[in-house]
Amino acid sequence: MLTHEEVYTFLKKKSTLSHSGLTKESGLPTGTLAKAMNGQRKLTESHLKALEPILLQYGIDDFRNRRATVLSVVNHKGGVGKTTTTINLGKGLVNRQQSVLLIDMDSQGNLSQSLGIHNPEQQLLQSLTQGIPLPVVSLSEGYHVVPSDLELAKAEAQLIKTPSGVLRFRNALAPLLVKYDYILIDCPPSLNIYTYSALVASSAALVVLEPEASAVKGMYNLLELIQDIRESFNPKLKVEGIVMAQVNPQLVLHRELMGKVRDDLKGQPFFKTEIRQNVAIAESQYVGKTIFDYKPNSMGATDYQSLADEVFAYHPS
Repeated sequence: MLTHEEVYTFLKKKSTLSHSGLTKESGLPTGTLAKAMNGQRKLTESHLKALEPILLQYGIDDFRNRRATVLSVVNHKGGVGKTTTTINLGKGLVNRQQSVLLIDMDSQGNLSQSLGIHNPEQQLLQSLTQGIPLPVVSLSEGYHVVPSDLELAKAEAQLIKTPSGVLRFRNALAPLLVKYDYILIDCPPSLNIYTYSALVASSAALVVLEPEASAVKGMYNLLELIQDIRESFNPKLKVEGIVMAQVNPQLVLHRELMGKVRDDLKGQPFFKTEIRQNVAIAESQYVGKTIFDYKPNSMGATDYQSLADEVFAYHPS
């Protein structure tokens, strides 16, 4: 049977459905659904029974059986904008009425710190080593995070030694796949056990590259890793796309370098959106906010919303 939470989430997504119309079709007392959507009451079992056949006509069954699109945000090196992209792509998807979970898979904990979470008592580490459910922290409605910090580094040796170590994260993530539209994993700046584990659990890899001469170095290793995981654990794994970040469109050198990167990686999917250099992006992380909350009219907000729109177009809900 339906739950109150399923009805609430479904109708939040299907904002064009008339609450009064659904109330009338299902024979509920006037105002029942409106009050439930405003948080003024919970739908009872009898309400849910009456609503179920009506909502089935509008596709709630497909909605209930949905599974999150899981994207690992990856690169073989640090400082290219992976964490920034994870945070702001996630919020851009929330702006499209999608529910998003971010996961900090890097023991440096930059994603968690950039969102104002320091020294979390419950974090990813315990889920990987003790088998407890992933600890989810709410940032805002439909925008949540599983935090980490330096403690996560303690689990690396244990995961490597254990034959099933690479599968622990996928198993821990499984219960959350029906609760979110998108799960974005901020991977460490290396192709280690954590990146491997993230890719095993993912639908696709989203690669962040800078316009620099060495941008392609390491990409072939990443592509080989993806192929290895596809053959061994996850046959559906693919490259979602490559996004160029920290781009100065006024620099001829950047245009030339990006052209070279596209030539060298011909056959790989590139996003049309480029993330331009914008000081507001760095400032937003310093104050623990997304670019949309810090400067919603900035160039950075425009670019990350464009990227989110592209990703959303690939996976319409």
